[in-house]
Amino acid sequence: MASDGPTRDPRTQLPAAIEAATADDLDTALTGILATGVAALGPATAVIFLADPDRAGLQLAASVGLDEDAAAALAEAAQQETDPFASVVASRTPGYDMESTDRDGQSAVGVYVPLLVSSGGVETILGTLGMTWPVPHATSEDARSVIESLASLAALATDRARHASSAAERSEWFERMAHTDPLTGIANERTVARVLELELARAGRQGGEVSLALFDIDDFRSANASDGHQVGDDILRRVAAVLAESVRLVDTVGRIGGDEFVLVAPGAAGAVVARRVQEGIAALPAVAGRAVSVSAGIARFPEDASDAESLIAAATAALALAKDAGSGSVAGANSPA
Repeated sequence: MASDGPTRDPRTQLPAAIEAATADDLDTALTGILATGVAALGPATAVIFLADPDRAGLQLAASVGLDEDAAAALAEAAQQETDPFASVVASRTPGYDMESTDRDGQSAVGVYVPLLVSSGGVETILGTLGMTWPVPHATSEDARSVIESLASLAALATDRARHASSAAERSEWFERMAHTDPLTGIANERTVARVLELELARAGRQGGEVSLALFDIDDFRSANASDGHQVGDDILRRVAAVLAESVRLVDTVGRIGGDEFVLVAPGAAGAVVARRVQEGIAALPAVAGRAVSVSAGIARFPEDASDAESLIAAATAALALAKDAGSGSVAGANSPA
């Protein structure tokens, strides 16, 4: 019979497997766990498949002893319910000394062990670790114990990596939510205020200009009242999309109120950008039978104001002038723009 491996006691390799499992990168951890298994038990191949919650079927995560073509063939076969890797995931029970034939027609004996983690009394299946040997072969109790330990380490490494990824995604989400308006995806009032302060400070140092444009959706309250908030939200998202697409890379757009949007534009091109925004919004298709338009008020630093508070006040006064002039109007702080 074939030997279980080159080491007299395969358990001597477990400290190396534990060290491998602590690697920060999951691919490195899983490959290291398999490598120690090969050193301990001497299989011809060692493979880990993972059940990815975001993708259908099993995904080949790590392998030792397979060339590229063999790995691709094994990955394809693992999608079949009758394949040992898939059947172990379905049953959550190990399969020992299972005979199979590889793609070259060679007979092999395999051991397949589920990757399981438990939390709060709930057991979760993460995938399968499998090893194969040429026939004849019988896996000893010590070898089975080592393989199960390797599977446990692989499960813990996978679970740790997924938790770390989830934590990073949550942190990124909270960071994004802290700076963006959740309905439209553009900057929120807090972020716009910070950008405005920074741009005014830069312009003050360099003797430059900053334009601030406020946009208000015409007849928005009427649309909300008669057609419902779903239509209102659709209008808000469409206006925000036009704003984001119409401005320059140096500009910042945000939503600062129910139906009020803002543009912070470094330099003297604020009025040009504001008109471009208005033209883009005017070209939008009707929403629930309503044409969409915005009125805009523009103020300039340092011409109309010397600080953020007074610049916002000047733009607000200009917006009031534009609203009085009729839908789709633009007004400057001192005269119609």
